[in-house]
Amino acid sequence: MLVAMLLVTLNIADGYVPMASQSFRTERAGRSAFLRPSSSSSSSSSSSLSSTWLQAATMPEGATSGATTDSKIGVLFLNLGGPEKSTDVEGFLYNLFADPDIIRLPPFISSLQKPIALAISKRRAPKSREAYNSIGGGSPIVKYTTEQANLISQALASNHNLAVKTYIGMRYWFPFTEQALAEIAEDGIQSLVILPLYPQFSVSTSGSSLRLLQEEFSKEESVVPKSMKHTVVASWYDRPGYVSSVAGLIMQELESFTEEELEKFGPEKHVLFSAHGVPQSYIDNGDPYQAQIQDCVERIGKSLPEDVTVHLSYQSRVGPIEWLRPYTDDVLPELGEQGVKNLVVVPISFVSEHIETLEEIDIEYRELAEESGIENWRRCPALNTDQTFINDMADLVVESLESPTLTVTEACVNNNCIDVKEISQLIDVDKEAKVAERMNGRFAMLGIVSTLLVELASGKSLLHMFGL
Repeated sequence: MLVAMLLVTLNIADGYVPMASQSFRTERAGRSAFLRPSSSSSSSSSSSLSSTWLQAATMPEGATSGATTDSKIGVLFLNLGGPEKSTDVEGFLYNLFADPDIIRLPPFISSLQKPIALAISKRRAPKSREAYNSIGGGSPIVKYTTEQANLISQALASNHNLAVKTYIGMRYWFPFTEQALAEIAEDGIQSLVILPLYPQFSVSTSGSSLRLLQEEFSKEESVVPKSMKHTVVASWYDRPGYVSSVAGLIMQELESFTEEELEKFGPEKHVLFSAHGVPQSYIDNGDPYQAQIQDCVERIGKSLPEDVTVHLSYQSRVGPIEWLRPYTDDVLPELGEQGVKNLVVVPISFVSEHIETLEEIDIEYRELAEESGIENWRRCPALNTDQTFINDMADLVVESLESPTLTVTEACVNNNCIDVKEISQLIDVDKEAKVAERMNGRFAMLGIVSTLLVELASGKSLLHMFGL
């Protein structure tokens, strides 16, 4: 089990890095209305946006963008990032391996963390560059995230007459989450909506980013003022707008099958939802990801024509441990054996294109599908800047401002990033941190050894298995 946990931390596909658990300091934040005025304001507040905040955030007449107003409301979009160009790859890998939250070395060799990270990143960079070169030289995740943030800001202005400032926080490449927090503090943001760009919650995606925020917020000298209110949108896969936007993109692909193709390959149409996998142990320990994926696929499936057959699988597994099944690279040959010819593949857990859609699905899985006899292949695009999606995200921000707050700690507890029983044990933070450091050091050593064994046994680099 310990070896498996460390192998998981090395699943470093673009925009996806499962994290080892960390300790938290508790936040003593009540679930009050997010935009409730301060005690010096009028006591006649309600759960809706207060007049005080509306005055500060309402767009002036004729304005078209939130950037024109000195708004004190911010939206922080979280993602894990990726190298934007080939020359970024080595630095991206270095940041991953230099982070002690990815591989924590024992105290007596912790000073070697950066030299080890430098050596590994230099060794891995050439093969990783090959994968990124196959999709144009870098990850488009920052490009799409920036466009999404700008369009959501515009939708808030045009649809809700609300001015907000948007920020992007990536985990391991520019713009880093810490940079975003510094900008938020400099801009004097007083209320912040934290929106992970993962529809479904997992401890390895949203949880990872929220744990970083928890750490930053709890610092004695945090750049973020303690007076700033924040609320988290932990997951949003079940929103009708999101479901509608994904269904709409799928329908475009289904309708692209021509009459000639359907005559040649048969009238049956199949849709395969391919979600990013996580280790089964995560689910066994309470990660809600699988249940949310299944619920999400069921909701979208109900929006599709009745004669469409829906399938679900999981991609991007790595290492000898058990991941969520069925695996996409097992399902595609099975569908081929069943005579499936017309197939639309949907990257359900991604909201923008990146290496796992552009390289893993478009190149590797398509080749596997064609080899398996699936001749009429379509791939549904990620949401990217789909207008229905953008409008729904703007609606989500407004709803979050009107709802009771959910702090980063509460979001982590509610989604099993941290056991409720552990909170009472975190009073002595220094003692707990030392215990965690020792345990993570042991995990790290086991992970390094096991990684070498896997590579020796397979004759391949472990990172090459998932495109780095």
